[in-house]
Amino acid sequence: MKKLISGLALIAVVLLIISLPRHEVRVRATTTTSLYATGLLDYLEEKFREKNPYVRVDFIAVGSGEALRRAANGDACLVLVHAPSLEKKYLDEGSITEGRIFAYNYFVIAGPSNDPAGVKEANSPVEAFALIYKAGREGKALFVSRGDNSGTHVKELSIWRKAGLKPEGGWYLETGSGMGNTLLVANEKMGYVLTDLGTYLKFKREGKLPNLEVLFQGGEELLNVYSVYLVSSCKGEEAKAAREFASFVAEEAQPLIGEYGKEYGMPLFYPAQGKEEWLSSMWNKMAGG
Repeated sequence: MKKLISGLALIAVVLLIISLPRHEVRVRATTTTSLYATGLLDYLEEKFREKNPYVRVDFIAVGSGEALRRAANGDACLVLVHAPSLEKKYLDEGSITEGRIFAYNYFVIAGPSNDPAGVKEANSPVEAFALIYKAGREGKALFVSRGDNSGTHVKELSIWRKAGLKPEGGWYLETGSGMGNTLLVANEKMGYVLTDLGTYLKFKREGKLPNLEVLFQGGEELLNVYSVYLVSSCKGEEAKAAREFASFVAEEAQPLIGEYGKEYGMPLFYPAQGKEEWLSSMWNKMAGG
């Protein structure tokens, strides 16, 4: 009997130890502002923590270029970005690894409803930018750029290059800040702006952009691809937890991504699942310039 009681007591102690809270593991993640400003990352982390209560992901929302730079400096363990040409550089250097595409949406050109540049009549983003350039030089229009080496800024610059134009002068305003603030400035100044559709829809639904509407959208040229990477220098428990969250985002969370934000009239992001081959092909095309 004493042995039975001792055995039961030992089992009770073991169960108690197992049930005690583990220490929390915090994962530093640098991310593009569009994923954070839309609320998607906080939503995904909340769902992730339902099964992983001892892991907390601390998001640092900056432009994609800054997010990658900080990762290369060892200031993050996880990176979520949308700038293939920049991502390739850091992949080639070996500072980030195990990249997975997990979502996509599209960039759009928004601007004032009176559309002084005639962007609505354009047949391509390049033509739209050429019209804005002409109207800007004539003092009829303003373009508001993020100017922060973000994924959106990189896409914007690539379109200017394809148009063979160099934007400069009083009609071209650089905010040096995130997508949300840049949209607010464009709204205030009645200017044109390149934006990811997700952030635009959220801000528009919240009544923050009464002076802006989408004037041009569609086509693979404006495809916006989001990827998640692990940081090579990150080790130990943080690296393990970062890998778990990256896998969650790229696998289990795919249906959640597709449902997120439908109250805005359409999803803010589309899941990559089922379209990996196409998205990978497009990523390679964009990464090559």
